[in-house]
Amino acid sequence: MVEKFRILLELGKVRIASLSMLSVLAGYVLASGGADGRAVAAAAGVFLLACGAAALNQYQERDIDGRMERTMRRPLPSGRITPRSALAAAALMMLSGTACLLPDWRAIALGWFTIVWYNGVYTPLKRVTAFAAVPGGVVGAIPPAIGWVCGGGDLADPRIAAVSFFFFVWQIPHFWLLLMKVGDDYRRAGMPVLTAIFSRGQLSRITYVWLLAAAVASVSLALFGLASTWWIYAGFVTAAIWLGWHATAMLRSAGSHLAFKETNLFALIVISLLSLSGFLK
Repeated sequence: MVEKFRILLELGKVRIASLSMLSVLAGYVLASGGADGRAVAAAAGVFLLACGAAALNQYQERDIDGRMERTMRRPLPSGRITPRSALAAAALMMLSGTACLLPDWRAIALGWFTIVWYNGVYTPLKRVTAFAAVPGGVVGAIPPAIGWVCGGGDLADPRIAAVSFFFFVWQIPHFWLLLMKVGDDYRRAGMPVLTAIFSRGQLSRITYVWLLAAAVASVSLALFGLASTWWIYAGFVTAAIWLGWHATAMLRSAGSHLAFKETNLFALIVISLLSLSGFLK
């Protein structure tokens, strides 16, 4: 039983799904000014949808995962679960997530749009172009919007557009930083990668620009009324400077000094500040 649970956690990529869940909570709190049982249901729904999409992605890419050192020990290529069972688990998680979002059909529509985009557009596009991460960034922009509509917000509100734009911009260098570490693995698996198009220095400079864009996008959230106190605004500025400092270190060393986890920490800081702003407004 413990092993089966561990396999489900690996299939669902729970750490990535957890970040989506937290961005849902931030969107909900920003729209409603608080958190309640509906916020928990929305977060759980998106978490399960994200886990299901990740499991479906592993089903789709099981052949590629089996050729990469980084992923060959995942449940499918290692043979710990059959493709049919993985597909069934993905379907169960996605249906459970959908049930959690009922009766908000706007949230369900956004959730399933994200799944279609991630598994139907981004996943096959990765086999075609090394620039798939750019359209793939849409996936990170939707979860806060789901939280927003569940909290009673209007999708036409420019505030949620600003939040979603931040996550879109952040997600692209987030992937490219990972690529700097495992690009050779992707290339050996036959995937088109930017490291085969650009030198490490060139890719570092491109990623640097996107990281600065994410820093600017985080500070600009205050322009949309998303910083309810001066110290939250100061927090956005401090986080942006911190990211810019690490991005500059990465540029000087062609990628070795900016760890992948630091971009995740930056996103968590922004999510925390947005949530605090919602509670204090």
